Amino acid sequence: MINIIWQIHRLKAMSMPEIVWRVSQKIIQKKEERKFKWQRIPVVAAIFDSALAELKIDAEKMQLNIDNRSFLLYRTIPLLGGYDYETYRNKWNAGFQTEAVWPDTFSYALQYKQRDDIGDARTNWELNRHFQFAMLAKDYHASSDSRYLDEFIELFDDWNRKNPFLHGISWTSVMEVAIRVSNWCYAYCFLSQARDVEEKLLEQLRVGIINMTEYIACHYSRYSSANNHLIVEAYAIGQSGILLDYQPWIDLSIQLITREFPLQNYGDGVNKELSLHYQSFYMEAVGLLMRLLIKNRYTVPKSWSLWVEKMGRYLADCGGTYGEVVEFGDNDEGKILDLCGDGGGYYKYVLGLFSCLLSVNYITLENCGENLCWLFTDDERKMADKKETYRPKGSVCYREGGNSILRSDDGLVLIGVDHAALGFGSIAAHGHADALSFQMYVAGFPLFIDPGTYIYHCDLKSRNAFRKTHNHNTVCIDGKDQSEMLGAFLWGRKAECKLVEFIVHEGKTIIHATHNGYKNVAVSRKYIYNGNDKLEIEDDLEGNGTATVFFILNPGATIMLMDNESEIAFGKIKIHLNCSNKIGIRETECSMEYGIKEKTRAIVYECEVKRKTRILTNIGIEEL
Repeated sequence: MINIIWQIHRLKAMSMPEIVWRVSQKIIQKKEERKFKWQRIPVVAAIFDSALAELKIDAEKMQLNIDNRSFLLYRTIPLLGGYDYETYRNKWNAGFQTEAVWPDTFSYALQYKQRDDIGDARTNWELNRHFQFAMLAKDYHASSDSRYLDEFIELFDDWNRKNPFLHGISWTSVMEVAIRVSNWCYAYCFLSQARDVEEKLLEQLRVGIINMTEYIACHYSRYSSANNHLIVEAYAIGQSGILLDYQPWIDLSIQLITREFPLQNYGDGVNKELSLHYQSFYMEAVGLLMRLLIKNRYTVPKSWSLWVEKMGRYLADCGGTYGEVVEFGDNDEGKILDLCGDGGGYYKYVLGLFSCLLSVNYITLENCGENLCWLFTDDERKMADKKETYRPKGSVCYREGGNSILRSDDGLVLIGVDHAALGFGSIAAHGHADALSFQMYVAGFPLFIDPGTYIYHCDLKSRNAFRKTHNHNTVCIDGKDQSEMLGAFLWGRKAECKLVEFIVHEGKTIIHATHNGYKNVAVSRKYIYNGNDKLEIEDDLEGNGTATVFFILNPGATIMLMDNESEIAFGKIKIHLNCSNKIGIRETECSMEYGIKEKTRAIVYECEVKRKTRILTNIGIEEL
């Protein structure tokens, strides 16, 4: 019954052209089912479309810094949820959250969403993205140590034997195929320029790359599903097109990305998914393709640089002096390329990528990760560091995108304020019900935090909890959400924010915004920051109901309460919070990493709203 209700809501979110397209996809899938369901063909067995059989990969077109010496050797990759790679290295169908495994079902018939009996598909997909393949190939090229090649061959043969084309969990998402084909391309290019690699292995990689790319080109995301997935799919099509010198794929890739820039991004550089992580994911895909186009002397549309320069400015503005980053919305820690097994430093890497590609520098490249050392020569990275530098300072408001970033002159304090839309398009898949919420970092420590994401495709109760209004630093009326959840990635009625004013005057910043998420109470919130050590919050509520104000705390913070005052300590930082109402503490949860949740606490206070009510909160910051 729940599934039928979801299907009805999902159909309502589609336009008629989308419904027609999805029907046409079903027809294509039926043809593929007749061909592949019973034969169980490995994707490396033979090229499925004979018209593509003569395509050859030119590894030099990847333009790797093949003489790079700034590397470390790895034999493991990080897995989501803290799972041990060595335990799961060849458990391609593992459920992870349970002992169960994903069935060897034809992929179009495999129900992978909300499978509490098996686990979270997203956790499984991380293993099947094959970062380990690109990394092992890199390690063998760099060291000539046969152990890396042997392990690559072992895992490659095992995966292809156990995951025939369109069978099982690893074939249920087109974007997952795109990330996998990207890693196969990098693996091919490293191995083809290494010693003692058999031609049979390279041929299998070539065949698999062609088959997977053609599959993506036939099934790339469209309409309400055309978000970051489409950009990553277009990137993979373009990358293969360049390496194989196949113009139709290059043209399709450029056409899709060019079309999508104004559709998926606001004019001020904020991605419409309103998730900083997915903005970076989008940017990585575009940046990796831009690099290939530039280095192989293809014409990059002028609009690309204009868009990504603004997007880079926003990404840089969300970062602080100590490496902290203000993030709203979902974050599943997704990435496209990781040659060093380092799950951290993602935003630095993306900013470094564009510092090498654009006329502006966003970040010092010295500590931006190993990826860039393989993608750009030493001289190219040194030249990037000499470019005109964009460095965030003061307070900035992204009026179209709907987020504001406040920072103290000395860089000690970083505050993010959300007055944005819920998310992108009719489904707003990666949004949270967090209108007018804020986050605060002091000396790099997250004090008032966003709860995080935790999980995607199982444990729907927790998936919903981490998106709820009462788990964000904002006002909740009558315990209800500002926007209506209809599914794990589907929203119905959406709260709309309006920025009333953004003023910076004599070092003081004022942000005033409203939202219409509640029928019975109009919500207005004003942030007043003195640019140093004081933040005031004024909540003006009009109507009738019960208002609860939440402040979600870092799990490591200690709290001392005194009626309408509290003292919060974390490391060498002390925060004094007082308000016009009696303060209480509520137990809750947060997720600082995907797939992992932990207990934390929230400061809360309630009041009855009768006609017009004002709640005042004062936050003082003290560095010990």
